Amino acid sequence: MTKSRSVYFCNACGGQTLKWQGQCPHCREWNTLVEAVADNIGHPGFHKTGAHFIPQALSGQLHNLDQVETEDSPRYSTGIAEFDRVLGGGLVRGGVVLLGGDPGIGKSTLLLQALSAMSSRQRVLYVSGEESAQQVALRAKRLALDVTAVNLLTEIQLENIQATLAEHQPEVAVIDSIQTIYSEALQSAPGAVAQVRECAARLTRLAKGQGICIILIGHVTKEGALAGPRVLEHMVDTVLYFEGDAHSSFRLVRAFKNRFGAVNELGVFAMTEKGLREVSNPSALFLAHHDAQVPGACVMVTQEGTRPLLVEIQALVDEAHATNPRRLSVGLEQNRLAMLLAVLHRHAGIACFDQDVFINAVGGVKITEPGVDLAVVLAIVSSLKNKPLPEKLVVFGEIGLVGEVRPVQRGQERLKEAAKLGFVRALIPRANQPKQAIPGLEITAVQRIEEAVRILR
Repeated sequence: MTKSRSVYFCNACGGQTLKWQGQCPHCREWNTLVEAVADNIGHPGFHKTGAHFIPQALSGQLHNLDQVETEDSPRYSTGIAEFDRVLGGGLVRGGVVLLGGDPGIGKSTLLLQALSAMSSRQRVLYVSGEESAQQVALRAKRLALDVTAVNLLTEIQLENIQATLAEHQPEVAVIDSIQTIYSEALQSAPGAVAQVRECAARLTRLAKGQGICIILIGHVTKEGALAGPRVLEHMVDTVLYFEGDAHSSFRLVRAFKNRFGAVNELGVFAMTEKGLREVSNPSALFLAHHDAQVPGACVMVTQEGTRPLLVEIQALVDEAHATNPRRLSVGLEQNRLAMLLAVLHRHAGIACFDQDVFINAVGGVKITEPGVDLAVVLAIVSSLKNKPLPEKLVVFGEIGLVGEVRPVQRGQERLKEAAKLGFVRALIPRANQPKQAIPGLEITAVQRIEEAVRILR
């Protein structure tokens, strides 16, 4: 059988060349040549056998969408409740999950713990391309995991991995990592764009065709994005990111794409000597503990997927000693901070143009929703006036450019979470005011930003 060769074709004009060049010899465009598999007649990306591209579903048939029979895919519980929450209830048969994160943050540890818990119910396989069998065994021993039913394969060649998956038919397989796998059909080194795309595509087709749930571990760039082509995220069903500070023991797993569940779900873990441990009350991580009320601190309720979380927003407003006052925010959008300061000046008469303003979300959490606006404004006013907010107060609400306090989604759930954690006062948008009183919670509803800051006057 003739071995497949690779060619380089231009993304701009479609021209082909046998060697990579910085400039396309046909259209003279730069950095447009991409490696692809070619058959003996030179058609890129296709073998004569036709086995290179396998459809994931029967084609050529016309269906009425209303008459297509559907069935719920069975889910495999990972044995880790926080991980199941992010996945949307567990792993799906034939699904492909991509897990990315910084080096050493705990990706391999989490998946080894999950395979150990699943091995008593499902056939599992751990494919390690970065570590030897002894290293993986030492980690399992250090974590005190029961891995008697966990199969291990140390291999980086794609064709051998495919043969093992087809022969042993595991229900769940972990590939650690996709950047170390290479195919003999391509000449580029492991980790190259063409290798990552080709290996991920063939593993995805294998998962769909044989009903194997495959979890791919992906490296990230220095900017924090997944390394490799962007199409890698489009191929898979679920994209998860591992977040966390190297100086903190807490880890967050966030879903950015999920075809089988909700996105923006959040799983919270703590790194211990025995591996990753679930955090049952994540709100406690993001609340600072003060002996008394301090100026510049405001507690808000944010929504991460279906879970409400209480986070403390801290502000420091100090006299500026330079021509241009500084505006710095950690965990919050900096451009939105500048907008809120302008709205605060225009509609509440509180000026900070000669003050340095620093904003921080406690615990290293990143808040992207606009429901944090009201808490940021109250924290700034509290620090500026050196007057603490009322005790056991929780705040949420979006602020518009004309000074109105706009409602946020799931306001009822946020209030119930705050009441459950012992808060007795709430400052919320008027449109979020519940129809029925919540026991133990005194609710103040406001419609304008000047009404909200009045509690500090």
